[in-house]
Amino acid sequence: MADYQWKPIEQLSDRERKIDLAAMRPMYESWLASKDRLEKSSPSSIKEFTQRLVRRLSIETGILERLYDLDRGTTEALVNYGFAEELVSRSNTDIEPSRLIDILRDQQAAVQLVIDCVAHNRSLTKGVIHDLHMILTQHQDTTSAVNQFGRRNEIPLLKGKFKELPNNPRRLDGSIHEYCPPIHVDTEMESLLTWLDQYKSEDPVIIAAWFHHRFTQIHPYQDGNGRVVRVLTTLILLRAKLLPLVIDRDLRREYIEGLEKADDGDISALAAIFARLERAAIMQALSVNADADISHQKTLTSAVIESLAQKFGKRLEAKHTDLRKVNNLARALRSRAHTALEHVFAELRGPVAKIATPDIHFTDGGPDHNNVHWYKFEVVQSANENSKFANFTEDHYFVKASIRVDRERLVFVTSFHHVGRELSGIMEATSFARIESYEDSEDRQSVSQNFSICSVEPFVFTYKTSEQEIADSFSRWLDAAAAVALKEYGDRL
Repeated sequence: MADYQWKPIEQLSDRERKIDLAAMRPMYESWLASKDRLEKSSPSSIKEFTQRLVRRLSIETGILERLYDLDRGTTEALVNYGFAEELVSRSNTDIEPSRLIDILRDQQAAVQLVIDCVAHNRSLTKGVIHDLHMILTQHQDTTSAVNQFGRRNEIPLLKGKFKELPNNPRRLDGSIHEYCPPIHVDTEMESLLTWLDQYKSEDPVIIAAWFHHRFTQIHPYQDGNGRVVRVLTTLILLRAKLLPLVIDRDLRREYIEGLEKADDGDISALAAIFARLERAAIMQALSVNADADISHQKTLTSAVIESLAQKFGKRLEAKHTDLRKVNNLARALRSRAHTALEHVFAELRGPVAKIATPDIHFTDGGPDHNNVHWYKFEVVQSANENSKFANFTEDHYFVKASIRVDRERLVFVTSFHHVGRELSGIMEATSFARIESYEDSEDRQSVSQNFSICSVEPFVFTYKTSEQEIADSFSRWLDAAAAVALKEYGDRL
């Protein structure tokens, strides 16, 4: 690979403005309405949820930078209970537990600074960014640098001050990635902040991706740039009343690939990652149990009475809103899925007929078919695995496609269900498969089953979403999920 040559950062282009986030944009308004209700009905629960996100962000950002490693079990304990050294043993991490906790608290304090900036409507300036860098590197005294002879050595880390030496990394293939030369950093940062201030009316996820990449191109500090820009990305999202962005360690490769594609002029992959993570955070926030929070703070009797009154009031209020219009879109997507699966299974009929005559069936589900309760267990199971609440007090729809060849039967289900403990006008589609193997015993036929989730991530839509704007993306999503099921089924035949 050739060396990457630095060039001055560019403003948000018309092409970048048109990045297709059709499945995300209708969620903004729905989330803001739901967020207001949650903050009124359960302020401590939504606050604790946000704090857990902040703690998770604080942990994962250092793992991405390879400052330390930390096992998953300890990660969850620290996310749930806070950054206490007592929760970490030496075998859980590759650095001293006391040093780990110091770094985590620094990273948490940096996120808290941007939360305070948003709360007090404080402008984002170079001074604020320097403050962030000082907080994030409080327990880091040195970093590595390459001198004029090409030798790498440790140098004192300038805290809260732009770099004075080049910090161009050498990749595994030997190529050099050139970041902004120190002499141009101040000017480039001025341009970045000036342009950011002009983009307040643009899509916040696209702006977050644009800013994230441009800051990375500048790489203004000798070290700590990744940690700083991930906190600043959260600031941009919080200003739009969205949630902190957590880039998990498992996404490291995809995240780096997204940045590399952005270097080549295309930030759409990075924006798609950010949209997916923000969407997942919103769906989890909607699953916060507000009633449990009310009951925790009050006596049992008064909590139950007040909770019931609020619940009935919410139901009555919901009937006078248009949130349930999302059900119309769910039925339309069910119809699209039915037609698409008929086509897929018709194509499948020919190849499998060489083994045996296939038995193929399709079933639509929902309150309009009196079978709304079907597959509730599987939907709840898949939702729980992603820390979400599948709301079956609202309408649930599905389409089932099944094929049996000889002793092997595939049942492929796409479910359309509401998410969150309150009616929010937000639904998601998930797909799962069950492969059944029929075996004849001496006196009866027995069946063994294998259940698997086929959709890598749910397909989200809201009462504000139009069918036309998501038709193509839904078709691609369904095709990918069906391909997973058919591959697994084909391996069994």
